[in-house]
Amino acid sequence: MSLEPSALDMTLSAAAGNDLALQAELRQAFLVSARRQADLLRRSRCDANWQMAALRLRAIAASFHADELVALATAAVTAAPGEPTVLRSLEAQVALLERQRPLQSSQ
Repeated sequence: MSLEPSALDMTLSAAAGNDLALQAELRQAFLVSARRQADLLRRSRCDANWQMAALRLRAIAASFHADELVALATAAVTAAPGEPTVLRSLEAQVALLERQRPLQSSQ
């Protein structure tokens, strides 16, 4: 794994400073929200529900500067409800973000 901070890490650091507990709490809140919207996408059966979940996921990702997730959620907005390739890509990205270790403060 790269030593470069991700945009998500930099956003959390900017929001919480050197408070590692707050950074962890914000990361967890982001992940819970992202998982919830991904689950809603998986369960969506109509265009309106699919688009709403995709737009919410994109907004959550954008607010935390999770750029890869923003791009995938943007693609989901115009995809057909239940599109398996979109769902797999989104869920894989959320899983990757869950596995990433937060950066430890060097100060």
